[in-house]
Amino acid sequence: MPAPSESRHRILVVDDEPRMIHFIRLNLEHDGFQVFEAANGLQALQQVRDTLPDLILLDVAMPELDGFETLRLLREISSVPVIMLTARGDEDDRVRGLELGADDYVTKPFSPRELVSRVRAVLRRAEIASPAEKAAIQVDERLSLNFDRREILVEGKPVKLRPTEYRLLYHLVQNAGWVVPHDQLLAKVWGYEYREETHYLRLYINYLRQKLEKDPANPKYILTERGVGYRFVDFRHATTDAADRPQKGERP
Repeated sequence: MPAPSESRHRILVVDDEPRMIHFIRLNLEHDGFQVFEAANGLQALQQVRDTLPDLILLDVAMPELDGFETLRLLREISSVPVIMLTARGDEDDRVRGLELGADDYVTKPFSPRELVSRVRAVLRRAEIASPAEKAAIQVDERLSLNFDRREILVEGKPVKLRPTEYRLLYHLVQNAGWVVPHDQLLAKVWGYEYREETHYLRLYINYLRQKLEKDPANPKYILTERGVGYRFVDFRHATTDAADRPQKGERP
């Protein structure tokens, strides 16, 4: 039986194939989710306003308004988590969906178990409570962070982060000065089952650098440790420029 906390989650399924919607509905309702339907992108946008779903399963290959264009329009009105559904497994399609704001990608055909697992994982990530960090963090004269208030300031101006970008930054800053391995970041931010999805991590590290770094091509805050992971500059110790300090080894 589904846990009580999962039983009221509202899932919007957007697909132009009735058989696919029926298949998804049966499996999600079996696990206690409440399911709504849309046969095309325009219906989906209206359903988002009417039903306020907790998550959207969005097919890519739809006539007239495809999944990518629907997602682009959706992100103008909502930050609801989205899992893209596609018969194509091409990495360019996955990256395009992620760049437009999708939270995950499932390639058809998929098993009911995989689908429910992905839905639960994305919902867990969306519901992570605000971090316990209370104090404002002054990284340097240019960048300040306040995780309690969910406030990021670059040169005194607020910067808006997506929820996934925010969680990724939080885990990097929590371990400032230490190398955080790829699989650890993926497990913490996306979920344990995503430990091999390194393209997600590369993409979102790039997003953060574009928003935080003065020169994203030569980052000062989020540093790459090739073949291992990423390290947020150690701002917590005194005097010399943290970016110029010798590298610390990975935390035992």
